[in-house]
Amino acid sequence: MEFKALDIVLNKYAKYVVQQAKSNLTKDGKGGGALYNSIQYTLEKEANAFLLDFLMENYGPFVDEGVRGARPSMVKGGYQKAPMSKFKYTSKMPPMQMLADWAKSKNIRFRNKKGQFAKGSNRSMGFALQRSIYAQGLKPTYFFSKPFLHGLKMLPKDMFDAFVLDIESAIIFGQTK
Repeated sequence: MEFKALDIVLNKYAKYVVQQAKSNLTKDGKGGGALYNSIQYTLEKEANAFLLDFLMENYGPFVDEGVRGARPSMVKGGYQKAPMSKFKYTSKMPPMQMLADWAKSKNIRFRNKKGQFAKGSNRSMGFALQRSIYAQGLKPTYFFSKPFLHGLKMLPKDMFDAFVLDIESAIIFGQTK
């Protein structure tokens, strides 16, 4: 038996989650990057099951849920940015060179108390960012979790309606395969 209506409902849900996740990344200023471009889904149909997978870069869950810092007291005025996250910095720090390259691409530089640019290389900015992120963690964005859970609220009703429609079609048209 074919479940055409159920297939349509699951595809609609998956497209909604992907579109909203990308939209959330764009709103957070993270659109157009590797994470944004990697978000997609696959829907496989087997004999008695539908398998829906959402795919993204490996670091996507860290951006979504955030990462707890190791010791917020390492940074002046530091605080825990993701106290409820299951991810935590323990001994390893985030990669310094990647942060230095990011700071260079965004033209982020040190400033003095007057707000003027101060001396410091991109490498030293990378070290400062590395230490801050290690100590305080990364704030969660929930770019994926929010649309996933929001769409999930309506999914059971929509799936039930689609399933009933598929059963009715099978009975009317005599489809049993």
